[in-house]
Amino acid sequence: MLNNRILIVEDEVDIARLLKSHLDDLGADVALAHDAGTGMRLALECTWDLALLDIQLPGVHNGLGICEALRRKSPMTVIMMLTARSSELNRLTGFEHGADDYVVKPFSIIELVARIKSQLRRLDMLKSLEASHAGTPPPVQLPIEVGQLRIHPDYRRAAIKDRNIELTSKEFDLLLFFASAPNRVFSRAELLDKVWGYGHAGYEHTVNSHINRLRSKIEADTNAPRRIITVWGVGYKLDPDGFAEH
Repeated sequence: MLNNRILIVEDEVDIARLLKSHLDDLGADVALAHDAGTGMRLALECTWDLALLDIQLPGVHNGLGICEALRRKSPMTVIMMLTARSSELNRLTGFEHGADDYVVKPFSIIELVARIKSQLRRLDMLKSLEASHAGTPPPVQLPIEVGQLRIHPDYRRAAIKDRNIELTSKEFDLLLFFASAPNRVFSRAELLDKVWGYGHAGYEHTVNSHINRLRSKIEADTNAPRRIITVWGVGYKLDPDGFAEH
């Protein structure tokens, strides 16, 4: 985490300072804001590797507004939402605004720092890959086809029977991962590790929320899904038969 730039926007001053103290000890460059106005200004004025944003903030904006503005400005920034709310609807709202992860209060500081470290390692790997390919066109990734589903990894586009599907970044990553191994069953822990980059038990709700959101965009009937199938007691799989022509 040495020299990674982190923005914390949290109106509970004690929590913000405690997080900053832990992250400072790891060599990160951490800035604090305790209201939405300051948080929005810092988010847009500077470049950040990771942002921790509380949803409920004093001021004109809230954490979701900062998240949306920051995502438009900086697609690579890792955004983690902090909130006391735990309903699936609120988690989905955060993901729709561009968040990468969702942390419900109260949380373990040690575990949150571990998740931050994991996200930043993943970000550093992506930056290293980009730097190593600078000036050299990357190899073209061929489209992946599963029946009527067609995914273009290079352009991050997906379509079913020529109908484009509007997906968030993580929804696309999840669908691409499933489509790369049709019929293979993945546990929630595996999906957390491979798609999100961490394997902490107890955060399966992140996978569940994204599965539900993905289904709402690719299934004809979300109450009887035929494309992303739940394998009870194990996890999920992509069923090619659900994308077959009829």
